[in-house]
Amino acid sequence: MSKISIGLRGWRFDEEEVFTEDDELRPLEELSEDTRKRLVRLSDIADSVCDACWLIHGDENIAECAPAEAVYGEPVAEVVVCGDHEDDLIYWFREEGGDRYAGDDEFRDAFHEWFLEGGRAPEGYEGIQHVETEPEDLPEPPEVDDEARREQWEATERKSMRDEELDLSQEYPGSDD
Repeated sequence: MSKISIGLRGWRFDEEEVFTEDDELRPLEELSEDTRKRLVRLSDIADSVCDACWLIHGDENIAECAPAEAVYGEPVAEVVVCGDHEDDLIYWFREEGGDRYAGDDEFRDAFHEWFLEGGRAPEGYEGIQHVETEPEDLPEPPEVDDEARREQWEATERKSMRDEELDLSQEYPGSDD
């Protein structure tokens, strides 16, 4: 049975527990409670920004934050980090005592506190080496013929509000409310 990451690196799942023989996702009720919790939580955090970037830039500069690439910790107490900050988290966990928070609800808060106090991995620290298996199995995107795409776009029926007089005073169902 192989272990796989889904969406973000870090949390690992038994492939046979999560997917059927036809590579379809199993129904949630067929999964163990821990796997179900992690998959549901992944759906909430997969599009998150990196916690470390957010601590640096905050909500007011959220566009400066890199997207999350990895997740560590337990659901709802997890830390999500981008590739640039993953080594900081690994360093904190391995070298700065972060491992004492493994499985603890304080995991995220403890990392955030350490990071806010200036904690960073030293220059050249090698955290985790990730190995992508079977990247050649990914389908190649189709070749895009720009001319054909342009012709297809021009052939679609589009209406411009400037080209027509629109009567916006019509009655619509429910407009009497």
